[in-house]
Amino acid sequence: MPKIAIYDTTLRDGTQGEGVSFSAEEKLKVARKLDAFGVAYIEGGWPGSNPKDVEFFELAKKVGFETSKLTAFGSTRRANLTAAEDPQILKLIEAETPTVTLFGKSWDMHVTEVFRISLDENLEMIYDSIKYLVDNGREAIFDAEHFFDGYKRNPKYALSALDAAARAGAAVLSLCDTNGGTLPSEVADVVRVVVDRHPNISVAMHAHNDSGLAIANSVAAAQNGATQVQGTINGYGERCGNANTCAIIPILELKLGMKCVPDGALKNLTALSRWLDEIANRIPDYAMPFVGASAFAHKAGVHVDAVTKNPTTYEHVDPAEVGNRRRFLISELAGSSSVVQKARKYDIDLGKKSPEVKAVLNRVVQLEHQGYSFEDAEASFELLLKKAMGQYEKLFELVGFRLIVEKRGPQEAPITEATLKIAVDGVEAFTVAEGDGPVHALDNALRLALKQFYSYELDGIRLSDYKVRVVNSGEGTAARVRTIIESRDATDSWSTVGVSTNIIEASWHALADSVEYGLLRQK
Repeated sequence: MPKIAIYDTTLRDGTQGEGVSFSAEEKLKVARKLDAFGVAYIEGGWPGSNPKDVEFFELAKKVGFETSKLTAFGSTRRANLTAAEDPQILKLIEAETPTVTLFGKSWDMHVTEVFRISLDENLEMIYDSIKYLVDNGREAIFDAEHFFDGYKRNPKYALSALDAAARAGAAVLSLCDTNGGTLPSEVADVVRVVVDRHPNISVAMHAHNDSGLAIANSVAAAQNGATQVQGTINGYGERCGNANTCAIIPILELKLGMKCVPDGALKNLTALSRWLDEIANRIPDYAMPFVGASAFAHKAGVHVDAVTKNPTTYEHVDPAEVGNRRRFLISELAGSSSVVQKARKYDIDLGKKSPEVKAVLNRVVQLEHQGYSFEDAEASFELLLKKAMGQYEKLFELVGFRLIVEKRGPQEAPITEATLKIAVDGVEAFTVAEGDGPVHALDNALRLALKQFYSYELDGIRLSDYKVRVVNSGEGTAARVRTIIESRDATDSWSTVGVSTNIIEASWHALADSVEYGLLRQK
């Protein structure tokens, strides 16, 4: 199989994306994870550019990476210094990474209008910097910044920048679509030119997504002779992001037969994607190809019926190959096949024409008309299904609750107090609890009440996410709201939904379902 080296720049280029930031310790965690996954290179950052990256490379010296080469990133030397005199070049050497990536100008406009030096002087900066790294025992990668824009304006000079790096001993020539405006057909043509010109040096593609083509451009480069692809997990990066390796890797492996990661690693791709979103504190993109939660989710009844008979009718790859899973969504668009397949997940065997299926579909249609959505609230749907089947066990009844929110001064945070009364098998429990807000206070009060009856089962259940959405915004402050609560225990997570014109009542319905579902799981 042809091999494509995956060069991961999540820790450097990825952190230039809006809202993406890692501490030095978090960067080390990510680097370990990428090494375990099996990328060829991990670009850790720019030594000397900031204290965090300095700390990261010091920490990384104590780590033995098994499959990946840790890489330091920097620029070619300054115009008025030799490479041996340039402090930032020396910082790259001090990082003690086996590989160093240097970016340099290949677009003549940048040389004359940004650097304001001669074209020949820029070529000498590239040559001197790369040679210094090679002479100091480093594998040198040359990132030709703005290469494709430079090639369009002055192909001879853009290629001469690569030639200078090659003469100095660069192991890889990376062609950067820095502005993200190049088309796949243009990438294919230019990559072939460079590969033919430098047949003994690896050619890499570094694509940005400003035109939504970073994945396509990276694949086009690999198809036309590039042997390294640079990108980030989940497409993190400046402006519109970098090339998303979570799509590039499965495309190259599953569709083009190109080897990118070790055997078996591809099945860890979805877990890696979601883990990184968690570390970065970002909301996962459900619609992301291959690894998104919706990548293999089927909603229309016709689609569900077809997929149950033959998955290839609506799936281009087996979700298990990338560590993802098939999902059948329940909505007013669902047919009986959707309900039957969803029921099987809960070990409930239903026939497509059974009265319970019709009853469930009718109830879903009614509730969704009110603003409910079960796509992100599968636990609520499971409870609804068990009610229709007569398999539902009510664990507690709400007798009533009251909330007081008190603001005592302009500088003081509001105090929220919840008073709650529930009943379990006719036995009432009355509790009072405070919280950071109404939902937190209700959650605390409910737990206090239930501990009198289910103390052990409650210990491992915690609320992990809470979302609110206005259903009919045209009604203004009188609109219905939908709340989604996600909870988890030691082994799994689940989501529940509540809808009301009163946000507290909507939250209570979702909270009660969530806690009840968790208790039923443990029972």
